[in-house]
Amino acid sequence: MRAVFVDASPTLAAVMERLHRPGDPAMTVHRTPNVTPAELPDALDGAEIAVIDHTALPTDIARQCTGLKHVVFLGTGARSYMSPEELAGLGISVHTIKGYGDTAVAECAFALMWAAAKGFAYMDRGVRTGRWLRTDGVQLTGKTLGLVGFGGIAAELARLASGAGMRVIAWNRSPKTFPGVTFASLEDVLAQSHVLSLHLLLTDETRGFLSADRIAALRPGVILVNTARGALVDEAALVAALEGGHVAHAGLDVFTTEPLPADHPFTRLENVTLSAHSAFRTPEASDNLIEAALAHCRRIRAEGA
Repeated sequence: MRAVFVDASPTLAAVMERLHRPGDPAMTVHRTPNVTPAELPDALDGAEIAVIDHTALPTDIARQCTGLKHVVFLGTGARSYMSPEELAGLGISVHTIKGYGDTAVAECAFALMWAAAKGFAYMDRGVRTGRWLRTDGVQLTGKTLGLVGFGGIAAELARLASGAGMRVIAWNRSPKTFPGVTFASLEDVLAQSHVLSLHLLLTDETRGFLSADRIAALRPGVILVNTARGALVDEAALVAALEGGHVAHAGLDVFTTEPLPADHPFTRLENVTLSAHSAFRTPEASDNLIEAALAHCRRIRAEGA
């Protein structure tokens, strides 16, 4: 059984080559992070397993990938890049990886929250161009952090925020409990949060979850943080709320279209702090991610699937 890592960044390629063990399924690593979907059939060259980081796999392209039986997607958001149900109809199983970067992503969300509250990006841009832009920040101690969705990342962020003296409330689609966190209705979380952080998986049900109506229901002057998936948010409605001041600031690591187009309205708004979908990028998370991908490959071979 043979696997191909089709779109390895230099960092992840090095990690894969370091962690791949003798006796593991053969692994070809393509150090070509900018692969187009049309190039995938040739890149896979009949391999049974495709390891994919961020390249779309349309169903019509998958049909051309002779021999492909498994996709190991490096993360949880496979639906942003492919249709697991349609691939299953072709006999291709999609495997995702959870938990590998919970601490890394939570730390990024925590950092975006503080950067937004203090206006660091705005002042940094000004100072670099000779403008002494002093701005009043928001004191977060004693403020309420609302978490929409509560898995491993949200739990880590709750721990960090509680340690910083914030009150933490959360809404989850299924009942949860967690020390120091008050679970409430979605309506209460939207209305009470000084900072709202999104932690939902992207599915057909959650696409556009933070709609124009739900943005309007947010506490005036809220800070919004999104390290989950861009498509959870109605971006046009968010832009309008930022322009009007209903949302005071947004700290965004993810976007509906990635890379973010240079002419996107977010790039022109001073009350937006931008990050390049890098929340998970730490050495520790990369090791966890690639080790989990290799574990999938070993299991697939052992099952003879």
